[in-house]
Amino acid sequence: MFADNLIFSLNATVPVFLMMVFGWCVRRAGLLDDHSTAQINKFVFRTLLPALLFADLSTADFRSVWDGKFVLFCMGATLLSLSIAVAYSAVCKDKSERGEIIQASYRSSAAVLGIAFVNNIYGKSTMAALMIVGTVPLYNVIAVVTLALTSPDKRSASGKSLAKDTVKSILTNPIILGIAAGMLWSAIGIHQPVILKRSVAYLANMATPLSLIALGASFRLGEAKDKIAVTIGIAVLKLLAFCSIFLPIAVKFGFRGEKLIAILVMLGSATTGSCFVMAKNFGHKGTITAFAVALTTLCSAFTLTMWLFILKTLAYI
Repeated sequence: MFADNLIFSLNATVPVFLMMVFGWCVRRAGLLDDHSTAQINKFVFRTLLPALLFADLSTADFRSVWDGKFVLFCMGATLLSLSIAVAYSAVCKDKSERGEIIQASYRSSAAVLGIAFVNNIYGKSTMAALMIVGTVPLYNVIAVVTLALTSPDKRSASGKSLAKDTVKSILTNPIILGIAAGMLWSAIGIHQPVILKRSVAYLANMATPLSLIALGASFRLGEAKDKIAVTIGIAVLKLLAFCSIFLPIAVKFGFRGEKLIAILVMLGSATTGSCFVMAKNFGHKGTITAFAVALTTLCSAFTLTMWLFILKTLAYI
């Protein structure tokens, strides 16, 4: 059982890590430079990630499987995780880096890894989609606010101007718009024409590999060496601490099976690559974020296997 779970987790996470390595190698070979990488990040953020979220959410049947208790738990755990991440970010003296620390600590690969992970265990599941409803909108609103408030480009702005820019960033954030469009389409219940469904799928399928290649191409090993300690702290929070705190609470609330797996992915999966895309789009260096994505992706294969093994041993899944 342990070997099967390890192989399953490695199959889910190692390809992600290898895509980042590939991006780093491509840049070293001179096929990508800073300008082209920045353009790829912008393209992924504004088009591909919204398409990915729309594709996931627009086809989910929320009305037949809605569980308010489960969604509220996901939202509550996300907000409490954020509070812990904010407290941890205080260890960094450079306030412009705190936004990266906070986002990399609380934000998981819920949309990218979550659906695949739950579906691989239980087949087609809507619990992952419900978890996305409870977390991904919060992830992105919080990320926009956090990154905007700590952005090196806006630190000199007045309070009124900063508040206006932050609200505008939330309302026009492509990822939030993609989520809203997907949920609206699902609520209306209109059948998607094959042409639309396939076109969106083409865009959605490009989102993860392109964002990871750009992340790897932007990674600077020399700069990352100075961020090892803070990034290890992020990994401990992301992969171990949040699960240790909130999984027992989820069990107390009566969540089992695919719901508990969805919560596990929400709490303990790797930091999503879209964190890097958003950090760069708000003027941050992205060094801490890139290192956190790489480290948590590499380690999550083993920590997720550990948590799966514990939950299975205790007969909760």
